[in-house]
Amino acid sequence: MTEILAPWRPILSRALHRNRSLPNARYFQLATINLQGQPTNRTVVFRGFLEDSNQLQIITDSRSDKINHIHHHSVSEICWYFPKTREQFRISGNLTIINENHHHQASRIAVWQNLSDSARQQFTWPDPGQFLTEDKKDFLQNTPSKNKPIANFILLLFNPEKVEHLELRGNPHQRTLYYFDDSRNWVKQEINP
Repeated sequence: MTEILAPWRPILSRALHRNRSLPNARYFQLATINLQGQPTNRTVVFRGFLEDSNQLQIITDSRSDKINHIHHHSVSEICWYFPKTREQFRISGNLTIINENHHHQASRIAVWQNLSDSARQQFTWPDPGQFLTEDKKDFLQNTPSKNKPIANFILLLFNPEKVEHLELRGNPHQRTLYYFDDSRNWVKQEINP
């Protein structure tokens, strides 16, 4: 079933397009909640929207700490700044883990196949966050097949629930809030910057 695209989607797409000459425009900060209830933040790469939806695609390794965080608390937040157009998006929502047993395999495979060889190879490296291995050969494994993702490759789907768009051009700045009403329809509201 095709999802009705949110009113913030074309605005975010326009910001991506207008900042496309900046390689860092594809990176945003993703915050999750760890097992002790503390926020943790990291930079991730935007891998596009899931087809015909408002869901943002992110990749990770099943061995990373964020997977335990998401299993415990799926709530998360994105902060994304576009320097060329001076726009910030804060997006609150939930994360869904798409592993090798999830029904969204076509999406997981498509993202895997679009990765570079070097990006796919990173999933063969030793466990992330552990003490550095002394044998550097552990980082020189053969590149996995482009056709089938390896087991620890995870596609994360970020499901937006609330979006704040801040435009820092002009005086005063413009700030818009998008959120769901009780019927799960997107509402747009101008708010003070």
